[in-house]
Amino acid sequence: MPATLSVAMIARNEEKNLPRTLSSVRWADEIVIVDSGSVDRTPEIAREFGAKHSFNRNFEGHPQQKTIAINQCTSDWILLLDADEVVTPELAAEIRQVLEKSEQDKPEFTAYWLPRLNLFMDRWVRHGGFYPDHKLRLFKRGSAVMDVKGGPHGTPQHEGPKGTLKNDLLHYAYPDFELYLSHMNDYSTETLDVLVRRGKAKSTGALIWLGVVNPFFTFIKNYIFRGGFLDGTQGLIYHLNHSAYIHWKYAKAWYAQKVKEVEP
Repeated sequence: MPATLSVAMIARNEEKNLPRTLSSVRWADEIVIVDSGSVDRTPEIAREFGAKHSFNRNFEGHPQQKTIAINQCTSDWILLLDADEVVTPELAAEIRQVLEKSEQDKPEFTAYWLPRLNLFMDRWVRHGGFYPDHKLRLFKRGSAVMDVKGGPHGTPQHEGPKGTLKNDLLHYAYPDFELYLSHMNDYSTETLDVLVRRGKAKSTGALIWLGVVNPFFTFIKNYIFRGGFLDGTQGLIYHLNHSAYIHWKYAKAWYAQKVKEVEP
């Protein structure tokens, strides 16, 4: 028999995305969802798809919530998903091959990178260094842990060699521009503690370098040299605003440290 698979997820007010995501992993042995105070149909949808653990708890941060979900899983392997991601049939077949192989002999890898394809507005972003957007999402239970200090984009930490699957994980990230701006504002705020703890952008000179020069050259690198312009107008908007996001997070870090200095 092939090894078993748990899908670990976190969610809050994801009634629009959740049915599409859960439909793509119906074949998994277990679905674990940690809910963070949803006021829409998210918990109900989770139960309809047979999620074995659906909690309603305060949000403690992305890595902390994902750690809770991972710790609730009971299968041999864990697939860590976001609520706006979809496992394609091709990727599902590839994952099942990994599970079958792991039972037949000692697996070469106990963790795998998945290539992720991101949607921005109405276009899949395939250039500018944002594809393939490899994420470590498939791993044997007990072989990886979340970096709880890694901020909203933290990835599972795994010792040893890792494999790479070839089929895409679809990320319905930002179907509209307002959602993108909202998420970037939230992410830049959630990253704040990490940047302040590391003393980033503490001085005006550091802010100019990290929050002005760095975003400018990031745009030049991704949009021109990495071919971001090939994604049309959406590519232009995406890379301009990605650079703005970099500015936001360092500007917020500078201000937070400035306020801390003048506190009585």
